[in-house]
Amino acid sequence: MLIQFSVGNFKTFKDKVTLSMIASNYDKETREEENVISNSKYNLRNLKSAVIYGANASGKSKFMEALMFMRHFTINSSKDSQKGDDISIEPFRLNTDSIDSPSEFEVVFLYDNIQYRYGFEVDKEQIVSEWLYQKAKTKEVEIFYRDYQDFELHQRNFKKGTIAVKEGLIRDNALLLSLAAQLNDEISINVINWFKSLKTISGLREEGYQGYTMSRTKDPKTKVRILELLKAADLGIQDIKLELLDIEKLPKDLPKELRDRLIKESKEENSDIVSDVLTSHKKFDSTNKYIEDVHFSMDDDESSGTRKFFALTGPILDVIENGYILVVDELDSKLHPNLVCKLVSLFNSKELNPKNAQLIFNTHDTNLLGSGLFRRDQIWFAEKNKFGAANIYSLADFKTDSVRKTEAFEENYIRGKYGSVPYLGLFDSLTLKKLLLQDENEE
Repeated sequence: MLIQFSVGNFKTFKDKVTLSMIASNYDKETREEENVISNSKYNLRNLKSAVIYGANASGKSKFMEALMFMRHFTINSSKDSQKGDDISIEPFRLNTDSIDSPSEFEVVFLYDNIQYRYGFEVDKEQIVSEWLYQKAKTKEVEIFYRDYQDFELHQRNFKKGTIAVKEGLIRDNALLLSLAAQLNDEISINVINWFKSLKTISGLREEGYQGYTMSRTKDPKTKVRILELLKAADLGIQDIKLELLDIEKLPKDLPKELRDRLIKESKEENSDIVSDVLTSHKKFDSTNKYIEDVHFSMDDDESSGTRKFFALTGPILDVIENGYILVVDELDSKLHPNLVCKLVSLFNSKELNPKNAQLIFNTHDTNLLGSGLFRRDQIWFAEKNKFGAANIYSLADFKTDSVRKTEAFEENYIRGKYGSVPYLGLFDSLTLKKLLLQDENEE
């Protein structure tokens, strides 16, 4: 479960910003049972979902990219690089101070009902600092703190990491946590496993996870659940079937390189290659009597919205079934606003989300603000200042007498009460000459 995530000096974020999933006391009477997860051990009230709004180029997607970078680098830094390799980090480039300063990332989360706080600072050449704290009961305990290649270690709770440091195994461009997990350090493995439970996907490029959903339909029980979601979305789909590629009947005009790769993959993995998904739709006669099912190609016949929603069903079920966190950039792309509302409702539901999976996404769909699905502390905004630096803030950050629980969030956001909307006044000053870039001297 994510408690909060912070990032600083990364791409469009110059100063440190924090997304908190801790529920505000000011909203305690609003959708408390549906939208809030209570944890008595730490006296925590965590939110099940959060949405980020903002103008184009305001930093919404870059914030998601920061979370994706931290996830990937934490899991892979000790495996994917060699000594001397650059780190693919991009600091804020619009300020002379920040461009040569390290980028900072920190996350606070619960895993197996134990609270962790992990973070690091990194530049293109090395790990500047790294830290891990564990809060098993009431007191936060330092597991390790790193300052460049100097380490303070908890000798008893971090034995494998201690050995790695003593033997000089930690590269200056790799995280201690990542290596310690490879050495089977239990605490490090817990942190890595939490990052693996953080599922980050793009709402604009569903082809990146459609294959995962296809593979899940091979399990009969999962296929039933996917079909239930498709039917609930009112897409007219009665059934789905995988169409397998017959290696012996590949098209003659297929490029040799592609043909060889497909044959090699089929032999090496000893598995079928899916070429398409066939959807079944009901066919009726002139009296509207059902006759038979007709098969459509998911790639050729279904709409882009249907393809995206089908691709989403696999990750959504995975997250719901396991109590993971799903982070989606541009969730609303290609989907009807009412369908997006239903997806949010799915995560907020006590009955349909019993393991308290979390959903974090950004969107331009203001319909959600008027849906009544969100509390003020679940609504976030991204906004850039005149120096190009982005910030994020919650509707709960406004004074309660300025933003009331019952006010029209959608209307007020559109008219700019909460900021985070594009300034389009220059459109009013456009002339035909400016628009067509005509030279005044041509007349």
